[in-house]
Amino acid sequence: MTFQEFLDVAFSPVNTVLSVLLAMTVIYWLFTILTGLDIDIGIDSDLDADLDAPDGHVHLSDDPSMWLQFLKFLNLDIVPMAYFLTISLLISWLISFYLNFYLPLPTWLGVVILIPVLISSVLVTRIILKPLTPFFREINHKGEKAYDFLGRQGRLKSGIQGDKIGMMELFIGNDPMTLMVKSKGGKLLEHGAYVMIVDEEPHKRIYYVERIIQI
Repeated sequence: MTFQEFLDVAFSPVNTVLSVLLAMTVIYWLFTILTGLDIDIGIDSDLDADLDAPDGHVHLSDDPSMWLQFLKFLNLDIVPMAYFLTISLLISWLISFYLNFYLPLPTWLGVVILIPVLISSVLVTRIILKPLTPFFREINHKGEKAYDFLGRQGRLKSGIQGDKIGMMELFIGNDPMTLMVKSKGGKLLEHGAYVMIVDEEPHKRIYYVERIIQI
């Protein structure tokens, strides 16, 4: 393969978007290595109706249960999003690149094939990162030792009741954080209620909260 052939395939109508995203990912990691600044975009969603999150997290609305279950299936409640996206994007780009190099396809068909390629890449990435989840579980997204959240107080970002999973926002110093929570005893807790963490799941992925009176 000549360099010109490489450029022709990498920036073909099918692969251009993936190539640009991959280049941006490389720039991100170079920036992170050279400056020491971590601008990782965590996936702990806040379940708000907007995206103006000071913690750089994805914000959603409505019932979070199905979305949270999907994120947990991908281990994105543990694995930092930047790692997951980088590997998924690299796998997608490699598959699409070599597929179009060895088996030239019409542009429309190449675009259609990108859908199963992206889905497959996400699933392969999950398998690749699965052995590393115990390591990521012990640290937060900034590489610091995980906090002890028992007894900490914050505000619910979605209503919860029974076994429904919601999100709680709290601050440790000036650092805003969001956690997946359930209501202790299944009692109804409305969106915006001030609560305290009173218990947790064995693997510290789900926390149980009770209402407190904010004075």
